Amino acid sequence: MINRLRPYQKEIALAVLDSIFNRKGCAFSVEIARQGGKNELSAQLELLLLTLFMSTSKNLVKCAPTFKPQALISMARLKDRLDDAGFGGVWSTEQGYIIVLGNCRAIFLSAEESANVVGNTAHILLEIDEAQDVSREKYAKDFKPMGATTNVTTVHYGTAWDDSTLLEEVKQDNLELERKDGVKRHFGYDWQEVAKYNPDYLAYAEAERERLGENHPLFRTQYCLLPIHGGGGFLDSQQKAQLKGNHSRLHRPQKDRIYIAGIDIAGESEEAEDARLRNLKPLKDSTVVTIGELDFSGTADMHKQPGIKIVEHYWWTGKKHTEMYPQLADILSNVWRCRKVVIDATGIGQTVSSFLRKALGSRITPFIFTAGSKSELGFNLLAAVNSGRLKIYAADGSNEYMELCRQIDGAKSRYRPNRTMNFFVEPSRGHDDFLMSLSLLVEAAADCTPRKAKGRV
Repeated sequence: MINRLRPYQKEIALAVLDSIFNRKGCAFSVEIARQGGKNELSAQLELLLLTLFMSTSKNLVKCAPTFKPQALISMARLKDRLDDAGFGGVWSTEQGYIIVLGNCRAIFLSAEESANVVGNTAHILLEIDEAQDVSREKYAKDFKPMGATTNVTTVHYGTAWDDSTLLEEVKQDNLELERKDGVKRHFGYDWQEVAKYNPDYLAYAEAERERLGENHPLFRTQYCLLPIHGGGGFLDSQQKAQLKGNHSRLHRPQKDRIYIAGIDIAGESEEAEDARLRNLKPLKDSTVVTIGELDFSGTADMHKQPGIKIVEHYWWTGKKHTEMYPQLADILSNVWRCRKVVIDATGIGQTVSSFLRKALGSRITPFIFTAGSKSELGFNLLAAVNSGRLKIYAADGSNEYMELCRQIDGAKSRYRPNRTMNFFVEPSRGHDDFLMSLSLLVEAAADCTPRKAKGRV
């Protein structure tokens, strides 16, 4: 079983088994780059331990940030490995979260805050999957005591996130212990180490690096295993420099070019309470439209996204939505003939979005701001900046250009334990309507392809 593992997986497995059979009770931290095989390592360890202890009434316990889907995925993998090993028809399940081989049990639990897991005992092994997403308080209160009477060996699996996670805390404790006694307790293998044993993975990881950019939070944490140190500025000086383009601002479209738009909708005075309830974005008093031109010149690879050149801004402050409807429809449809428009349809924006969809049809895509959708929007914006796909028109001294730059300079980011992020401008420093319109523009570029030539023979 262990011989099926790659060398770096085998190194971890042997250390864990040594701790179990010599009753050392070590607490290991294991960081392996995304898709690098930590789940397979875990399943192989569980298979081996269930086999060795099948005549005993003992448990191994594994928890995950959620039961569905994460714990269920781990259960499915272990069932497959049991079948592969010839135990099909021998193993069974109990209560929907326990796998039984002989008298030995593998118990799979949720580490969600509301999960009631007290009363379980880990005799053989305690595993914490995706430990960067498990609450430190939940672990200390409910899971760590499961091995108190058995001196159980514990393995915390995951990838880096920020410097406040359970995984990072265990990692730093282990590194400090290693400096004192030389016993290896932390195992970290980034994407380059994994790629030594899998050429396909090398191609995949390099494509992700090109798509996201090497300093993208997701690439740094999930592939390079480098933690994010708190929040701070959303864009650094290098990224701001990458945004600056050399093309001129346009006030009308050019022939045979494809245009898209991102629209952030202002809140009107009567919607103040609704905006406070949403608690997603600072209340704005401006509607911002960002027009972008798609550049397909560097997209010979079908998996690459087109370049986006920002060519125009429209900015209305204090204007009634009912007054904007016809003007917006005319600008998007008749002036720029936009192929796709992504519009903020949160709260009052839903009304504007519905009107435009009736006028322009499927070219209008509504976007609802939630914590999760805004996080993905921010990550996609970072990827577009890092890859050099997104460029702002050359400085023209306009109020729109200066406001966009001001918001970019003032934008902050905050990273959450569940591997999501928020990006915003502090209300005390102004609005973030240009920034949100920019991110919606990037969303509009997704899945756009060049027009195919039409003709007849």
